[in-house]
Amino acid sequence: MLKTMLIILFILFIWSFLIEPNLLAVKHYKIEALKGIRIVFVSDFHISKYNKGRLERVVRLINKQNPDIVLSGGDFIKGHDGKYTLPIEEQAEILKGVNAPFVTVLGNHDGWYDRERVTKALRENGFTILENSNVKINNLYIAGIEDLQTGKPDINRALENTQAPRIVLTHSPDIYYDVKEPVELILAGHTHGGQVSFPPFGAPAVPSKYGSKFAKRIIKETENTMIITKGIGTSILPVRFCAVPEIVVIN
Repeated sequence: MLKTMLIILFILFIWSFLIEPNLLAVKHYKIEALKGIRIVFVSDFHISKYNKGRLERVVRLINKQNPDIVLSGGDFIKGHDGKYTLPIEEQAEILKGVNAPFVTVLGNHDGWYDRERVTKALRENGFTILENSNVKINNLYIAGIEDLQTGKPDINRALENTQAPRIVLTHSPDIYYDVKEPVELILAGHTHGGQVSFPPFGAPAVPSKYGSKFAKRIIKETENTMIITKGIGTSILPVRFCAVPEIVVIN
């Protein structure tokens, strides 16, 4: 019995630390209000300095979806101080290979690391950074909110002078109930699906004041719909269990 338990624990360890974190799924959603626009949404890259190939794989998978536009919830940086991250300048060079307009907000790790450096590297490589501001692409308005932890979110300012169809782009899903105006979609990341989840109980630890409710799923509790992605990388511990990394495709 003990031997069997040890074998099971060993298998779970291998899966959670070495296999699942390196997987990359494609999750599809259909939003009728955005019919005719193909969007890829990515978030929480957390690319380590030794995993450049991971980001190159992400770019190839994005391009395979033939998106009209790529939206990002940020968190390019691994860790807080940059010791473990692939330099943002190198990330920007790789991400420049995406064959569609790339619009992003910044995440809390980007802010903790160096908000100005991340912004500069991305903008110099042709990316649009939204900080309580918006941009119009293909008749679609994207309104980007500053991060809750490292910025000063201003939803009204971000939506200023916009009209339908509109997408609100945010790193943290916790702004969901603060979006009072009707929009076609809210896109968020940050929670990583909890990184570790135990069906049917869910994730025991989720970085949201709403707990496991905002771990992963579609939220529709107001007139607005929110999609929360499980993201691409890992934070704190390099582990995932029943929270497979993903990119999101909205048809």
